[in-house]
Amino acid sequence: MPVPDTRWNHNIHYHPIIVRALGPARRRVLDVGCGEGVLAHELARRGHHVTGIDLHAASVENARNDGPHAPIDFIVGDVLTHPFTPGSFDAIVSVATIHHIGTGPALRRIGELLRPGGIAAIVGLARSRSPADLAYDVAGAVSTRIHTLRKPCWETSAPKVWPPPESFAEVRRTAARITPGARFRRHLLWRYSLVWQKGDRDIPRKELPNAAR
Repeated sequence: MPVPDTRWNHNIHYHPIIVRALGPARRRVLDVGCGEGVLAHELARRGHHVTGIDLHAASVENARNDGPHAPIDFIVGDVLTHPFTPGSFDAIVSVATIHHIGTGPALRRIGELLRPGGIAAIVGLARSRSPADLAYDVAGAVSTRIHTLRKPCWETSAPKVWPPPESFAEVRRTAARITPGARFRRHLLWRYSLVWQKGDRDIPRKELPNAAR
């Protein structure tokens, strides 16, 4: 059985969504914005072959030192430009990174790198703009208070972007256009999840990065 990691914060709180989306099958996984490697190490402990990529060199170094014997390839780089082979991953995961890149560019790149039938599982942040969003914010503040009374909130050194540039509604619309059929859910703690399985025709040609114009 995997040894649990006892660290907690708003991002780690939703790692189980990623784990469930990938299921028991062992997969070749790309972790976009891997940071200090908490999720990457969790997935490696479950038997996945993980590649983690992040622009923040200090975070990647911490990820390497956190579990140097784990079967994980950590890369300091930009997922949009790194020369990954298209269709080379069975699953692509990302937590609290898509808003750094932009939903459209990130989802298009994910669609390019996933093999047909591959799974994308994302936990992201977005901006609150509607009355419904504000209700989630209040509930999220209460939830945070309850959690932090029981355990400390683990902080990372990674750069932060706040507030996120896109609203929850904007992220949902972009996902519906680029990753049709994706399951989008709003959560507490200022997060959403998006789970999508790529089919042969699931990325409209006009949305592919290398499509002819």
